[in-house]
Amino acid sequence: IGGWGVPTESARPVVLVDSQETGIRLVHTLMACAEAVQQENLKLAEALVKQIGFLAVSQAGAMRKVATYFAEGLARRIYRLYPDKPLDSSFSDILQMHFYETCPYLKFAHFTANQAILEAFEGKKRVHVIDFSMKQGMQWPALMQALALRPGGPPSFRLTGIGPPSTDNTDHLHEVGWKLAQLAETIHVEFEYRGFVANSLADLDASMLELRDGESVAVNSVFELHSLLARPGGIERVLSAVKDMKPDIVTIVEQEANHNGPVFLDRFTESLHYYSTLFDSLEGCGVSPVNTQDKLMSE
Repeated sequence: IGGWGVPTESARPVVLVDSQETGIRLVHTLMACAEAVQQENLKLAEALVKQIGFLAVSQAGAMRKVATYFAEGLARRIYRLYPDKPLDSSFSDILQMHFYETCPYLKFAHFTANQAILEAFEGKKRVHVIDFSMKQGMQWPALMQALALRPGGPPSFRLTGIGPPSTDNTDHLHEVGWKLAQLAETIHVEFEYRGFVANSLADLDASMLELRDGESVAVNSVFELHSLLARPGGIERVLSAVKDMKPDIVTIVEQEANHNGPVFLDRFTESLHYYSTLFDSLEGCGVSPVNTQDKLMSE
């Protein structure tokens, strides 16, 4: 350090090492806080969560963001500040759109699933997609356009979009179907749509979906099956219903994660690893200043 407290060239590596050491301390403190929460030692947990805030300030990029979000989660658990109700469905849809625009994950998943469905539908005159994860319907315009360009003309395309009940009294599934119907008319694809509201996929039965003879059926599920793990026998019931649908193809997209076990500390550890990796990859997406808002909303 120079006479006025200005770092010299030789001092700079020391600062970098200190930053790395602080990062390690930050991870250890996060784990210690989670362990204190599990043991219900809330006085210690409260002190540690404050320390996490101080340590996070010295970090940059993904590490700082992950630590801040996890510290907030721990603080909410310590002070029992649980959300009164789930996110409004319209706001959740907005967040989903930002995530879709910012990150390549969903786009790549949709592209890969659509390619497999296209191959399964080759030469078929009547096709039916049953989507377990309709949401904004962002997967289907690309498939419809690909079907429209098929040699020999497009098939008759039926889409059943399944989603949870709306929390804001809007007919969200109908709105998505209407937009897709407009696209279908523009590109001259014979299109039929049905929105199907279900509290849980485990409540589905093949007889509810009006399956028709002569249709080629595809079942599509994107980030849905993991939500059934908390319901005993839920996945088994869904897979049994899928079998009864007799699909030509089933496309499933799920994250490679293991953060819903029975022990809090194990869940915390797995979640910290998973989201650290996810945020690292977000940092590597090279988001332009124009898309900074998308990135913030995605996080």
